[in-house]
Amino acid sequence: MTRAPANLLALRSLLLTHLDNAPGPDDLEPAEVGIVGDPSHRGGYHCGSDRVVAGDYSVVESPRDRAGLTLDAAALDVGQFDVRSGGRSNTLPSFSVWCVAQCAANAADTRDIREIIYSPDGSTVKRWDRLGKRSTGDSSHRWHTHFSFFRDAIKAGRDQRPLFRRYLSSIGLLEDDDMTPEEHNWLATVHKNLTVLDGRNPIGQIYTRMAEGRDDTGAPVNGNWNLQAMTKQLTDLQATLNALAAKDFTDEAAIVQGVLASLTPEKIAAAIPPTIAKQVADELARRLVA
Repeated sequence: MTRAPANLLALRSLLLTHLDNAPGPDDLEPAEVGIVGDPSHRGGYHCGSDRVVAGDYSVVESPRDRAGLTLDAAALDVGQFDVRSGGRSNTLPSFSVWCVAQCAANAADTRDIREIIYSPDGSTVKRWDRLGKRSTGDSSHRWHTHFSFFRDAIKAGRDQRPLFRRYLSSIGLLEDDDMTPEEHNWLATVHKNLTVLDGRNPIGQIYTRMAEGRDDTGAPVNGNWNLQAMTKQLTDLQATLNALAAKDFTDEAAIVQGVLASLTPEKIAAAIPPTIAKQVADELARRLVA
């Protein structure tokens, strides 16, 4: 039977965590956020492989969908809400328009979204389609917004929450996070590849703290990139590696030396995203003058 995949359940949970019981005249109720179509539903992204129909557009129009077809549904419906945050009213139409604008701009965290069917005003129904094949939707989308995700992204288990975290941050319901999706990906890769041998993980700590908008003491920094915290954590990493290299390990010492030997200035520079590189350069220049 068609099932709700873990990554869309996580997205559903994120929205309900922050929009259900939110201040305002109309919060988002659990019954208003759906993934799997009802038992009579046939065809489309709310259906898995057991419910698709011949020539189903959610399968045949993209190689990403053909390759990703499983029993998993690949869509999310979001119902009406009107919550107060950041000194303004935030509604389903404004949310939908914001998401469409991000998709139209091809933001990095939107590229798994195939289409959004929505109403910008509660009356007119529009459809943003990444493949450019459709522009309309039925009248039910006056009171709910439909998101379709390419099936290969769902099959791969890719996290679909970053775009929606940015929305919640933009309206003040989630702590600000000024890092771009590319910067998050870079830090996550560093986190994965530079885990310290004795179990300590300064890089992991800094990724978590920067994602949460906190400095090296745990204090909030309003989501700004904290270069001082990063520098401290990298220094701690270097000290840990040096300490490990001095221990009487056979294989471990060789691994540490290999890691240190590979961390050339050129490789470090190549790994730093452009938006961070300027901050690093400015900080180094300041220290040289001092």
